[in-house]
Amino acid sequence: MKVPWLGVGLVLIAFAAAWPFAAQQAPASKMPPLIVERQGSFFVGGRDLYSETLSTSPLYPPTGTVTVDQIYVRYQIPVDAIRHPITLIHGCCLTGKTWETTPDGRMGWDEYFVRKGYPTYVIDQAARGRSAGNSSTINSVKLGKTPLNQLPAVSEVGHEAAWTIFRFGPEYPKVFPGMQFPLDAQGEFWKQMVPDWSASLPTPNPTVPALSQLAARLNGTILVSHSQSGIYPFQAAALSTKGIAGIVSIEPGACPAASGDLQPYTKMPILVLFGDYVDLSPRWAPRLKGCQEFVAAANKSGGNVELVMLPDIGIHGNSHMLMQDRNSLEVADWLLGWIDRHIEQKPQKGVR
Repeated sequence: MKVPWLGVGLVLIAFAAAWPFAAQQAPASKMPPLIVERQGSFFVGGRDLYSETLSTSPLYPPTGTVTVDQIYVRYQIPVDAIRHPITLIHGCCLTGKTWETTPDGRMGWDEYFVRKGYPTYVIDQAARGRSAGNSSTINSVKLGKTPLNQLPAVSEVGHEAAWTIFRFGPEYPKVFPGMQFPLDAQGEFWKQMVPDWSASLPTPNPTVPALSQLAARLNGTILVSHSQSGIYPFQAAALSTKGIAGIVSIEPGACPAASGDLQPYTKMPILVLFGDYVDLSPRWAPRLKGCQEFVAAANKSGGNVELVMLPDIGIHGNSHMLMQDRNSLEVADWLLGWIDRHIEQKPQKGVR
């Protein structure tokens, strides 16, 4: 027996299920067209590696040379750009997707900053996303040429652990009251997460010298980092302050030690930014304390360093993923205001 309304009903059910996502996209569709002068991508850093265990497949020879440890960089340059470029650096278990369209379909910071007149560069860390990794040691272990205990360390974070790490709530699946992350699109966020090979990479992470090279190449960029990568701009500045116009470290996994050499951090304005619920997190409360100690010591040494808690300036409910929260553009506007007040604007020449 045919049920003539069944197909219509299925369409209506599908539409209803998609409606929250579509509704979130509606405001973005009313924006004027995005006009850029140039866009493209390139790589920075990297080294050639010869190996005799590149492959265990009969389809490819096991010996040869590959390039590893480079970072992938995608950029968009607005028309008549007169501001410093912003370089966006993602954190653990994620890629440059962090800064793109939010899980519920709203405009990401990469596009928003371009619309505000900033040349914007988005990277994938070394051995992450579109930046190549090195699989030769895995193959060497598989072939019996290397001991099992020398397998590279690799991590993946499950939904349950990520819930508390990203401060969606005190424990899975409880939610902090007033939390701004778009949980109705949680499934889209989980799809962003990838294996993290950083523990198997050299120290400092190859992303760090690559960022130093990128800053020099751009002749002045604001390094905006998040979480795991929060320390990377500081480590790049310790290598060379050339080209680093400022540092914005968003919820860093670590700040420089207050007892260390702080002189590199007196050469540019620095902002350390935290969201909400930090004091309720056993993971993040100690990291905040360490950053507060660094800020006090750096300023005592002559630096221009500021630590801001969003609730203290009237912006509430932000998770660790504040660039994807429902109020992400409010946070972006405040951040751009800080950049305009603290970092000199200048015409850009030779931005690539």
